[in-house]
Amino acid sequence: MDASFSEISELHEKLKNKEISSVELTEYFLQRIKKHNPQINAYLTVTEDAALEEAKEADKIIARRGKISVFTGIPFGIKDLFCTKGIRTTASSKILENYVPPFDATSVQKMRAENAIILGKTNLDEFAHGSSTETSAFGESKNPWDTSRIPGGSSGGSAAAVAAGLAPLALATETGGSIRQPSSLCGVSGWKPTYGRVSRYGVISMTSSNDSIGAIGRSVRDLALTAEVMSGRDEKDATTGNREVPQYSANLRTNLKGMKIGVPAEYFIDGMEDDVKKRVLDAIEELRKLGAEIIDVSLPLTKYGSLVYAIVTPSEISSNLSRFDGIRYGHQAKDARDLAEIYSKTRAQGFGDEAKRRIMTGTYALSAGYYEAYYLKAQKVRRLLVDEFNNVFEKVDCLVCASSPNVAPKIGAAKDNPLFGYIADQLNIPAAMAGLPALSVPCGFGAARDGADGGASSSVAGVQMPVGLQIIGPQWGEQKIFDAGHAYQTVTDWHKKMPPDFVPASPLPGKRK
Repeated sequence: MDASFSEISELHEKLKNKEISSVELTEYFLQRIKKHNPQINAYLTVTEDAALEEAKEADKIIARRGKISVFTGIPFGIKDLFCTKGIRTTASSKILENYVPPFDATSVQKMRAENAIILGKTNLDEFAHGSSTETSAFGESKNPWDTSRIPGGSSGGSAAAVAAGLAPLALATETGGSIRQPSSLCGVSGWKPTYGRVSRYGVISMTSSNDSIGAIGRSVRDLALTAEVMSGRDEKDATTGNREVPQYSANLRTNLKGMKIGVPAEYFIDGMEDDVKKRVLDAIEELRKLGAEIIDVSLPLTKYGSLVYAIVTPSEISSNLSRFDGIRYGHQAKDARDLAEIYSKTRAQGFGDEAKRRIMTGTYALSAGYYEAYYLKAQKVRRLLVDEFNNVFEKVDCLVCASSPNVAPKIGAAKDNPLFGYIADQLNIPAAMAGLPALSVPCGFGAARDGADGGASSSVAGVQMPVGLQIIGPQWGEQKIFDAGHAYQTVTDWHKKMPPDFVPASPLPGKRK
């Protein structure tokens, strides 16, 4: 058995049947992290000692032969935006370099309650500001399929960890594509929930009206299992909904007869790479073969999604980052002479360029005389986007398109382009602004290119990089997207591919019955 390749349900059966122990499984992933993390910088913090202690406790629970959770004894990674009690939480920023929270985020608390094993904290763009993981204060993560290329972002560390087999699952966050885009570029499966489906409590805020807490894994089934644990009402987060959490995994379909799937013309954008377009169209044809009715639809307001995001996101960022002032927690400037200098020098030293850029843009948009002209107007357009999606979902069950218009570009190609994130995420942002659930699932490979702009740059001979299919559902429509994604994965094996340089030389050693 290759644990780095196995789905969670398979690992669960091995643990339940005592073919392996949680300690063995945890040691396996820890050894892979030691070997491969220096190549890709997916983890910022590895909790080896605590993980092995948690694994020992999980083995005791399994030994009692009682009813155990599917996650009991299963190791996982956590994006370093989630507060973790007693474990350093940096948001990939110097301003929080040594911050150790006294509490867990609700989603982490729920995974701990299932006796899952925390392997460590994964890298991200600083405060989730970016689409390449290059704005991290602790160095960029690298794509396991080609370590000269980005893994995407902001959840690039989580995506890279799962793709390289350094965790079977990693928690992640998304505001405007930060789960779907890196999942696509790294060839793994990613789930962005309906806004309010999963509690945001204890996750460092970026854009409070947009932030969604999800996961990246090997398969849609793994994501459905994770959604069952993480979802639900939380009294600590007033934005969570009261809706009952379905048993998503038990209801997964293997055929799509009767399902209507929309293909929005506006999502096949100018500049999309030819290989990406072909792989997505091939995937749509597979969905048709599975019984789905494919319907052409139109979402003309899509083009305004990135513009709305460009105003709403920095505006809310400027408000959310005001708490990092050098007084309450985190970095504090040592050479400040008075309170004003503590504020200004701490923030100048602690924040990176992208965080500063967004703070300044957002502060301007919220300032007197501009709030109504920019932020308020953007929120009105956002309402129109929501209405447009609602109208389309009266005709179809879900929508499909590409998760990213391009495969992963070279490291550095996007770093000096402040607009890269907005351009790369334009397929993701409209659904995020509308609070919709969505998936990215692997659907093939495309030729790598030498620039950040996709179609305008030349292809690189012999280098193939992953392509992702995006599936978008109506609000609270997780079951629909899980059904479509799972059915697709029953007839394809793209999600089972691993980067050649990270394929284990030998299977996991374990006890045999």
